[in-house]
Amino acid sequence: GGEARCTRCGARIYRRGSVDANQRALALTIAACILFLVANAFPIVGLEMQGKHTSATLVGAVMGMWDDGARAVATLVFVTTILVPAAELVGVIWVLLALRRGNRGWGAVPMLHFIESVKPWGMVEVFVLGLLVALVKLTHVASVQPGAALFAFGALMMLIAAGAASFDADAAWEQLEAGR
Repeated sequence: GGEARCTRCGARIYRRGSVDANQRALALTIAACILFLVANAFPIVGLEMQGKHTSATLVGAVMGMWDDGARAVATLVFVTTILVPAAELVGVIWVLLALRRGNRGWGAVPMLHFIESVKPWGMVEVFVLGLLVALVKLTHVASVQPGAALFAFGALMMLIAAGAASFDADAAWEQLEAGR
């Protein structure tokens, strides 16, 4: 329950999370997993240009880039917007479920190390921002109809941020160490 305050202005810099904070993080992460599935199952956007309508999912766009020879870009998009966020979400759920059960759980410590190491590579926020900029630019060329996945990615971005803010890694490490 302790907290750290700035010696200059007295503002709270860090507050020790509670078990309740990690329960909140678990709920937010499960919700993010559901939105992640929705975001990857439905089309992101529909475009209509010269009477032709086309739409694609994120996986379809990655496969299209791969088929068109842009393999480096396709790999980068796949890793940063699909693989790493999925692995991070599953890893956080794994660790939080182990903590909720009150034991170390198989692989919880390596998973927590893994989560910390892949965090910089999950770029859902960058993807959503780039997508919105591209859609604004496309409105001059084609008719743009946002798909369900676009809204799911926006909500996913918010849930990932809220889950990360709720997750107290220090408390998780302490609880895992106590379970030794």
